[in-house]
Amino acid sequence: MLCPPKPCQETDIDLIQATNETNVNIPQMADTLFERATNSSWVVVFKALVTTHHLMVHGNERFIQYLASRNTLFNLSNFLDKSGSHGYDMSTFIRRYSRYLNEKAFSYRQMAFDFARVKKGADGVMRTMAPEKLLKSMPILQGQIDALLEFDVHPNELTNGVINAAFMLLFKDLIKLFACYNDGVINLLGR
Repeated sequence: MLCPPKPCQETDIDLIQATNETNVNIPQMADTLFERATNSSWVVVFKALVTTHHLMVHGNERFIQYLASRNTLFNLSNFLDKSGSHGYDMSTFIRRYSRYLNEKAFSYRQMAFDFARVKKGADGVMRTMAPEKLLKSMPILQGQIDALLEFDVHPNELTNGVINAAFMLLFKDLIKLFACYNDGVINLLGR
């Protein structure tokens, strides 16, 4: 495992708490993560992506709002770690993962909310949404789900601690996104 469980968890908790502080510069925090994502090492880049995703999910909403306000987030569509065969293999996952995070921020920009954070169920956002807005939001939600599913990790690859951390965040997002999609379909069929 590339990252010992205790220090990573403590660091994530510290960063999550920092997003809730009024004196913390969210753009500077995000820019530091973007800078780390320009590194040539897949380990550094993957950890920056996982940390960004973790803050998008668990941090203050100001963090994802800032990400959504940017024109570009992660420009990693051509990322390739040439340091060894493992770097080549991991580069594929970095490209896929960064695409999902970009799509998640783009969805937030389009909708002004995070599908994974909204209330679900009978009185949830997607069930009570007006038909015109619902018809606009369903393709956006579908795009985010499609980008998530493109991560396409296989069980034997989950032994890598960094891939496993990303997979767990993606899996939790997928459950929430599917619940939103289900609510949207129920709303559409009810009309």
